[in-house]
Amino acid sequence: MNQQQSQSYDASQFDRPSVTTDVVVFSILDEMLKVLLIKRKVWPYEDMWAIPGGFVQMDESLDEAAYRELAEETGVTDSDVYLEQLYTFGEPDRDPRTRVITVAYFALVSADKLNPKAASDASDVHWFSVYDLPPLAFDHDKILDYALKRLRYKLEYTAAGFQLLPEKFTLRELQDAYEIILGTKLDKGNFRSKLRKTDVVESLSGYRSTGGRPARLYRFREDAVAEIKTRRLFP
Repeated sequence: MNQQQSQSYDASQFDRPSVTTDVVVFSILDEMLKVLLIKRKVWPYEDMWAIPGGFVQMDESLDEAAYRELAEETGVTDSDVYLEQLYTFGEPDRDPRTRVITVAYFALVSADKLNPKAASDASDVHWFSVYDLPPLAFDHDKILDYALKRLRYKLEYTAAGFQLLPEKFTLRELQDAYEIILGTKLDKGNFRSKLRKTDVVESLSGYRSTGGRPARLYRFREDAVAEIKTRRLFP
């Protein structure tokens, strides 16, 4: 656009939809896959549960808005979570306030890194099982359903599942996490054989008492390639 064109451009001639970001936060707690929800303080959907999120400011990127809203509504900071853009939801009637397009994210975090608390824009914050959810505000049921499908997909093709584990873990804990998310039992020998082929974990010198034979501890290799090239490693 040259100077003459920019001087004649009138932004008021065009509708300007609002943009929000929403963040689906997954963790494994009490041997269940759970999602972090906030209880809304204000209209619309006052006192209903929702995915943390809010409006994007004019001077911030989408990622910055997602991290800011997550911190404002739950107390969770960007150093605590793995965050990835999920999808854009833009049905015309999805928000009764105005025309709102939301860019959804999903976040994966180990439970030992979190101590969520309701902040400025929420009256409460709580972990819910993804299989036992309250009625949700807006179209957040659709967003959450899509996020769960994406998480399961990524679990089969990437190393994203390691973000849900503490820094040090046993192979049994790793397999448990995959089974919880995928909703299916995995063969122990087959799981560990495929895990060795990925070369994404390294053994440590320590052990963890499990009530029987102590189990060796492992950790995710920081230099490992996150995107696994062999198809369908898990299950």
